[in-house]
Amino acid sequence: MRVEMKGLTKHFGPTKAVNDFSVALDDGELICLLGPSGCGKSTVLNMLAGILPVTGGQIFFDGEDVTALPPEQRGIGLVFQNYALYPHMTVLGNITFPLEIQNVPKDERIRRATQMAHLMHMEKLLDRKPKQLSGGQQQRVAIARALVKNPRLLLLDEPLSNLDARLRLEMREEIRRIQLKTQVTTIFVTHDQEEAMSISDHIVLMKDGYLQQYDKPQELYNEPDNQFVADFLGNPPINNFPGIAGDGHFIMASGAKFLCPGIQRVPQGRAINLAVRSESFVAQEQAAPQHMAAAVESLYQLGKEEMALLEFGGTSFRAYIAYEIGIKPGQTLHLSLKERGVFFFDAATGDRY
Repeated sequence: MRVEMKGLTKHFGPTKAVNDFSVALDDGELICLLGPSGCGKSTVLNMLAGILPVTGGQIFFDGEDVTALPPEQRGIGLVFQNYALYPHMTVLGNITFPLEIQNVPKDERIRRATQMAHLMHMEKLLDRKPKQLSGGQQQRVAIARALVKNPRLLLLDEPLSNLDARLRLEMREEIRRIQLKTQVTTIFVTHDQEEAMSISDHIVLMKDGYLQQYDKPQELYNEPDNQFVADFLGNPPINNFPGIAGDGHFIMASGAKFLCPGIQRVPQGRAINLAVRSESFVAQEQAAPQHMAAAVESLYQLGKEEMALLEFGGTSFRAYIAYEIGIKPGQTLHLSLKERGVFFFDAATGDRY
């Protein structure tokens, strides 16, 4: 199902949780609503579900305006952060419960629930109660209960936040497997960029209730629209150097400067932030005036690469350096920049040049 939001707005008294939010999400995809805590992503999800009324704007499911429809008429499946399983019911009872509410005949309920349990690899646990299940198993039951209704749209609100790191990894892979198998349009709320990058077809990145960028995961990383997008995505975080553009060089507040590919598109003398991914530095064997002469402060071994903490022009930054170069703390490393992974943002607005 294709989901479209036009000018979606939600206010809680004087607080504006979501502001003029417009985006169209394609049918059959897994889309992550990503952003820091308090950015409005769960509010958007709850408006899609019909749990929260909208302050302004419209919601369309396959072209149908569902803005005023109650949740039970929207054809959605919803999975909460805390699973919300019924403790007195078995796994089978939890999965069949939505069908019982819909007055689906018992034989059909059991058939569909058993089929869904097989999809979730839970067929041997149908007689257990929730307290007899691990966190990951409880999550599978919650997803099975949401999917057994054959929803047009599956909504997941931070479904993995209560799991440990290893189980989170396993469950996000399972969620992706299930989504690809069922082809149901799925919207997944998370604040974890790695989670979003690893399983999404597209990411909706939010900040302070506003849409920042909607794109494929790698495009957000490679082509950020603004400073916030560049800062939010990436581990380690992107390196930021404040300064100005001048004569093909980047000039820092300390007066240090170096040749910077692409800086010609920035107006001369404009205050900017030069943002560089850690993998976008190139170590040079020989010193040259156009290079960054950076002091090596410390090193972290990462197998075939080293992560170096360096300093140049009064700013500390991180760079991946090939292990065979053999750098040591205290020495000077001469660096140039690749064209990819290097961005220029206006210092005042954060917009990209």
